Amino acid sequence: MMKLQFSLKYFLISIFIFLIEVLIATKLKDVSFVRAYLGDVIVVILLYTLVKSFFRVDNQKLIGGILIFSCMVEFAQYFNIAEKLGFREGSLMYIVIGNSFSWIDILCYAAGCLLIYIFVKMTENKTTPANS
Repeated sequence: MMKLQFSLKYFLISIFIFLIEVLIATKLKDVSFVRAYLGDVIVVILLYTLVKSFFRVDNQKLIGGILIFSCMVEFAQYFNIAEKLGFREGSLMYIVIGNSFSWIDILCYAAGCLLIYIFVKMTENKTTPANS
């Protein structure tokens, strides 16, 4: 169950990650690995921190939901959803939704979700006392 709760920590992390994404999209066009793969790994982390900025939600459900959402957006790209919704090529929404399906992108989203999961598990283990 999601409960509305603002977290300044996650909000500031979201802003930082968003700025990294903007930097990748605008300044690192020549660094193909970063642009093609790392941006997709980071975008799911951005989604996670953005949701955590405003809601208290189960981490595992959120990670799973983000992976499903990301895959749905990627599959929508296969059907040229941005064009069908009437967004012009080069417009902000056209860029956000994307325009080309890639199995590699789905792997990148899964890798990002796995990184979040590992990080969450590591932090949970540090904050909960060990069973004696």
